[in-house]
Amino acid sequence: MMFESIKRQLNEIGCTMYELTEVSRTAWEFYFIRHRLDQNRVVTTRTLEAKLYRLSEDGKTLGSASGSIHPTACEAETKKALENLYAQAALVKNPVYSLTDRPVTVEPSEPADVEAIAKNFLTAMQSVQETTTERINSYEIFVREVRKTFENSNGVTYTVTYPDSMIEVVINASRDGHEIELYRCFRSGVCDAEKLARDVSDALRFGKDRLSAQPTPKLGKADVIFSTEDAAELYRYFGARMMARLQFMKLSDWTPGTQIAPYTTGDRISVYAAAKLNNSSRSFPVDEEGALIRERYLIRHGVAESVWGGRQMSEYLGAKDSSIVYNFVVSGGTATEAELRTGDTLELVEFSDFQVDPVGGDLMGEIRLGYWHHDGKTEIITGGSVSGQMQDVIPTMRCSKETEQYNTIVIPKFTRLNGLTITGIV
Repeated sequence: MMFESIKRQLNEIGCTMYELTEVSRTAWEFYFIRHRLDQNRVVTTRTLEAKLYRLSEDGKTLGSASGSIHPTACEAETKKALENLYAQAALVKNPVYSLTDRPVTVEPSEPADVEAIAKNFLTAMQSVQETTTERINSYEIFVREVRKTFENSNGVTYTVTYPDSMIEVVINASRDGHEIELYRCFRSGVCDAEKLARDVSDALRFGKDRLSAQPTPKLGKADVIFSTEDAAELYRYFGARMMARLQFMKLSDWTPGTQIAPYTTGDRISVYAAAKLNNSSRSFPVDEEGALIRERYLIRHGVAESVWGGRQMSEYLGAKDSSIVYNFVVSGGTATEAELRTGDTLELVEFSDFQVDPVGGDLMGEIRLGYWHHDGKTEIITGGSVSGQMQDVIPTMRCSKETEQYNTIVIPKFTRLNGLTITGIV
């Protein structure tokens, strides 16, 4: 293994603190035009990342630098790269913290069945019902088996194997000589064929509706329903507010034991940090710094409970048993879909971009497609923007009991935020 050679060279340059990560990927790739296979290939890659740490001469500060070591590099090239990283680490002056030192035991991982996963993707795409005006233009399937090996200077080592898949889909919709194109990218571990077929079918429907959409009216304030993957950004805000980095830098006041908002009629949600999540592309028990991922509630019933994050910031906060989190499960919705849709609501399903600032809490997005439900009728709209402030809407935020998974996060399937600002174009 390349690790032994690198460790010997690290000893020669005087580096006693390090983290080494080797990642091997075997990928099956398929490229389709319509449903005709244009090309396919198998790709194998290997990468090695080294992160070197350096104490100051007085032992009061610690610096680090990371970089890639090419797997085909000769010993002289590897040593030169390590020397450069070690020199760069001396330029960084952070308060001292330690590397993971608790040994981990990881059960051997089953190899990913790449062939079966790829077959499920193909089956799902072929099951989608198209029309003469709404059709699949092309799609590309990438199914990977990832094998990751980690070792640090404290002797912590592990190897995990897991699937990581992605499909990119281009959809065309046409009407009366006009045509638009929609792009979708779906990430997952394996393939949930039923969900994929449903998501692609929804995209075909959205494409059709875009062609008949009218300009968004100037609604001023409106109650908005989120029912697509963009809603995940709302809930990632909750997870981000519990990050050790934001807590240490005083950019989040959601300290453990405090209520996150002055609730009135809103659902008090819970956010759970999960090590493994079925069908997630990042489902493994150990984080990138060698710590076992500690499953726990970050927020429980609207009360901040635990922080999460890397070793450095967690130690600064006094949380030495913390870990990085890759998967989140949100629960606590109490409403049905019908209850959330009462009254006048604007359901937004497509954005050119949708963001939620984890520090300031501002949410914003440019509307590509929405449905304005009012006075017993529905208007299809496009254009304009939506904006608001998370801390303003959390007290009355309502969520469905039903949930939906988007790769690494499970969230309520429907979310209603009251009083968002809608900038129309008519």
